Amino acid sequence: MDIVKLPTQPRTTLGKRGALKVRRQGLIPAIIYGHKKDPVPVALPHEEFESALRHHARLVELQLPKGAETALIKDVQHDHLGKAILHVDFERVDRDEKVVVEVQLELKGVAPGASAGILDQPLHVFKVECLAAQVPESIKVNISALQLGQIIHVKEVPVPDGVRVLSDPEAIVIQVKAHVVVAEPTVAAAAPLAEGAAEPEIVGRRVKAEEPEEK
Repeated sequence: MDIVKLPTQPRTTLGKRGALKVRRQGLIPAIIYGHKKDPVPVALPHEEFESALRHHARLVELQLPKGAETALIKDVQHDHLGKAILHVDFERVDRDEKVVVEVQLELKGVAPGASAGILDQPLHVFKVECLAAQVPESIKVNISALQLGQIIHVKEVPVPDGVRVLSDPEAIVIQVKAHVVVAEPTVAAAAPLAEGAAEPEIVGRRVKAEEPEEK
């Protein structure tokens, strides 16, 4: 897998005000930690980092003044709308060390049974263990033969060599469920009141008492 190289700038002003200042400059505040070294605060250009995310990059090479650092994209914090990137956490790793990460699932094909039912996908990521240099961009799930009522479990999804899936093997990844038809309740016709029966009280209606006749 090709490693993405990201340029960085030193970040000296920390805290919320410092992060806000970085964002106003059109950059993303970030932190690099791990391997029992001091954390290093940096700033990233939006365009390069967002391009890395679009290509599902997980392992990156961060360009620092003292040399390059290999790191995993550990956490990306977005705003409340889920659009603007507010902060990024990077974890230092060696290319040949084992890491545990979550990898996005990518559906391939069209399920034939979906035309007669509903495509339900309870699981969108796999937790996997592999070498940092072998983290896949995504794991493909072929649904082109999935019929109505059929299920694909975690254990049935092929993964690249060197990748070990840690998610529950019996968990459902995707299935085609039948449409649920809910019968509308029938309203019984109101029966006429029997002769001499009292009119039922209507909740919320106040009956005005008759006023006594003037003498």
